[in-house]
Amino acid sequence: MKIYGQHDENTLEQFDFVMKNAEKGALMADGHFGYIMPVGGVVAYKGLVSPAGVGYDISCGNKAVKLNCKSDDIKPYLDTILDTIQNRISFGIGQNNNVKVKNELFDDDDAWKVYEDKYERDALHKLARDQLGTVGSGNHYVDIFEDEEGWAWIGVHFGSRGFGHKTCTGFMNLAVNGEWVYKPLKDKEVLFDIKTDIGERYYNAMKLAGRYAYAGRDWVCKTVAGIVGGDIVDEVHNHHNYAWEEEHDGEMYIVVRKGATPAFPGQRGFVGGSMGDDAVIVEGVDSEDSKKSLYSTVHGAGRVMSRTKAAGKFRWKKVDGKRVRVQKSEGVISWNMLNEWISEKGVKLRGGGTDEAPQAYRRLTNVLREHEGTIRILHTLKPLGVIMAGENEFDPYKD
Repeated sequence: MKIYGQHDENTLEQFDFVMKNAEKGALMADGHFGYIMPVGGVVAYKGLVSPAGVGYDISCGNKAVKLNCKSDDIKPYLDTILDTIQNRISFGIGQNNNVKVKNELFDDDDAWKVYEDKYERDALHKLARDQLGTVGSGNHYVDIFEDEEGWAWIGVHFGSRGFGHKTCTGFMNLAVNGEWVYKPLKDKEVLFDIKTDIGERYYNAMKLAGRYAYAGRDWVCKTVAGIVGGDIVDEVHNHHNYAWEEEHDGEMYIVVRKGATPAFPGQRGFVGGSMGDDAVIVEGVDSEDSKKSLYSTVHGAGRVMSRTKAAGKFRWKKVDGKRVRVQKSEGVISWNMLNEWISEKGVKLRGGGTDEAPQAYRRLTNVLREHEGTIRILHTLKPLGVIMAGENEFDPYKD
């Protein structure tokens, strides 16, 4: 068991809890308290997979693409580019894509048979079709970057959307109460043996969600590249909420990474910072410490405070037939603090909220320093523009 960086007691207790049923594990330096397994946790099981470890946002991950244009060529048009991205791409919970995206995974009938009930299968199939290419809310984003040589990059962060969330919820409820329902369980660890029927079906459903998340990030990157006016010449693409069959020390394991980037020797990964900090392209290296990390690294900077502490509490109420966000208590981070930070960094923001302010996160340079000897930094990407769901966008699941 290897722990990188400093963590609060709750995070460490949570990591100790999941390790009771695991063979090997590591906690990344950006780790923090999560659901059952801490975010930043990497846990290796013998023939078992943890849906809570993979997470409700199955296959959440990052993709970065390099364009064949210089950032100086797009800076004069950056405001127009960001506005167009915000209008063209759907951000927020429960949103559908205005464009019906065709993809071969919707024609793969065998893959969808993991959902035994035809009604549920058809509902999930439709939901997935409608939401393919949407980004979601929270810390999910589309960013425009420039690297150290002035080349323009696009970075995106999101997963399998409502399709993945309902898949995780449904299978966990099947295991506990025998019913496929969409109400998430609280504080319940479920471990599936992948040789059982339900375990095999969950594992294959996870893989389907993985294909879906890849397709969504591919579409968004291609669409944004068209808006910017550049061709994609390189790409780096990783899940960081997923489970893989891997060999470590001569034995096979199911390795669950929850908010952790795979970093095998020579494998590249895209790791984002907060909306006001640099991101990086990293590459795994071979070392004894890399083996202890199960060839894993951070997936971001890592939160240092909850969304509620950062932004305060609020509720939605109807005023003249419209839903309005009403603040119930103040958070420790104000919009003035957020705007001052990103202004100093020269970042233009569309959407976002104080719950995602840079002050709510660690500094990426510090967490990467904890992983020296396991990765090397290939590129440093400076954010020019950030697009996220706005804090006043209604969340239908919290009404």
